[in-house]
Amino acid sequence: FLVLFFSFLGMEKLVACPYRRPDALCRLICFPWAGGGTSQLAQWGKLFNSAIEVSSIRLPGRESRFKEPFAKDMTSIVNEITSALLKELQEKPFAFFGHSFGSYISFAVALHLKEKYGLEPIHLFVSGAHAPNSEAFLPIKSAPICDSKDEDILRYIEVLEGTPSELLQNEDIKKHLILTFREDIRVLQTFSFEKAEKNIPLSCDITCFDGSEDKPHDLEAWHDLTSGDTSFYKFPGGHFYLLEPSNEIFLTKHITRCIENAGL
Repeated sequence: FLVLFFSFLGMEKLVACPYRRPDALCRLICFPWAGGGTSQLAQWGKLFNSAIEVSSIRLPGRESRFKEPFAKDMTSIVNEITSALLKELQEKPFAFFGHSFGSYISFAVALHLKEKYGLEPIHLFVSGAHAPNSEAFLPIKSAPICDSKDEDILRYIEVLEGTPSELLQNEDIKKHLILTFREDIRVLQTFSFEKAEKNIPLSCDITCFDGSEDKPHDLEAWHDLTSGDTSFYKFPGGHFYLLEPSNEIFLTKHITRCIENAGL
């Protein structure tokens, strides 16, 4: 009982799921962007039908985990998510959606589940991110985030246009957002993925989404990471195209169709 209780506590802490659907056929687990919390993606639950339960991952250092230290590296994030969710993921089919930084976490978790437990999402949806095996990912790994001034990080956050400007008027919120963003990028820089020759790590279908006005991402290289189908879709808008209500509706409909086509 205690083990179950602690695993439940771990899950409650880690996962936001405002629209619970215990009878859903599939779980869609969402992974937010750098500096992000669970508020936007967890709300997707109301846009999906009763066959899909949506939850969003809450990383340490934010929201109800505000007082916890930030994660040290990608491995500790992957281990925490896997141990908290493993029992749930063994119960019924699941799919992953990640945006930007969240795409890399979703891929790292999918990889770990496959290698260690033989489990795999029925579909991996990635958004606004280079493939981790791509040359284009390398500059992110070497960006001097530790030496960057707060003003530079703030300017970058403003250019991405994903944060309501009224939040940035509040000094405490602004400070914490800059810190969270810095820590998330630092974690991303600890993620290394070397694709072994002839080894295709996943077999699920992968769908890549991108904003048409975002800086271009190397999406083609996602092809090499699965033996399943890979497809690509562009939406009008920049890096945070997915916050536009019209894009959100199209996205969630498309994700629903893909999950239904997985033949649950």
